[in-house]
Amino acid sequence: MVRPGGELATRPLHFIWLLDCSGSMTGNKIGTLNHAIREAIPHMRRVADDNPNASVLVRAITFSSGAKWHITHPTPIDQFTWNDVQAGGVTDMGRALLLVADEFQHLGERGLPPVLVLISDGQPTDDFNRGLEALMAQPWGKKAVRIAIGVGQDTDMDVLQKFIGNPEMTPLQANNVETLVNYIKWASTVVLQAASAPPSQPVDPTTISTTNVPIPMPATPDPNVSDVW
Repeated sequence: MVRPGGELATRPLHFIWLLDCSGSMTGNKIGTLNHAIREAIPHMRRVADDNPNASVLVRAITFSSGAKWHITHPTPIDQFTWNDVQAGGVTDMGRALLLVADEFQHLGERGLPPVLVLISDGQPTDDFNRGLEALMAQPWGKKAVRIAIGVGQDTDMDVLQKFIGNPEMTPLQANNVETLVNYIKWASTVVLQAASAPPSQPVDPTTISTTNVPIPMPATPDPNVSDVW
């Protein structure tokens, strides 16, 4: 859409964290998650400032024994603050996807592809497939840029791959604090940049495409950092 005078109208871009807060995330994992998201906020603001034609709106869902909106309202990134999440319970990932699917029914037709970043350290304890089917039944669910980060070696990476739904993109696996922080920063900045960039920008041949958005892949973790999870 173009405003009178030729300027591009601002289009909403919904960025949603889906965060595993089950009991196995207790301790270092949940602490690192909270720290990394807080640290990512100023970087997200800079990305948004560099793309004035996108209005970045941020929210978060937590799932453990059930799922709920941790940040309920779509919040402009320049007003967004982070309240730490706590860990405990099981891993009702399917319910988190049902919440997103329900929300996507109410989004308008105008907008940029939403970004969904799923972070989990285990495997679903509820009906994940039902949640995923509900999400993919929504037009915005199909168009969304879906990123997944597995925390530790016990993560069900096959489930995260199903969530992504793109054979060209695999889930990221973070087995230590440094890698998790780097991946969260990547999802908050590089992925957001790609999703909010004007479609007329040239495509980098080193990227892979998720839906219609080319995503540059993150750097390989330092092999000298010992795995702790």
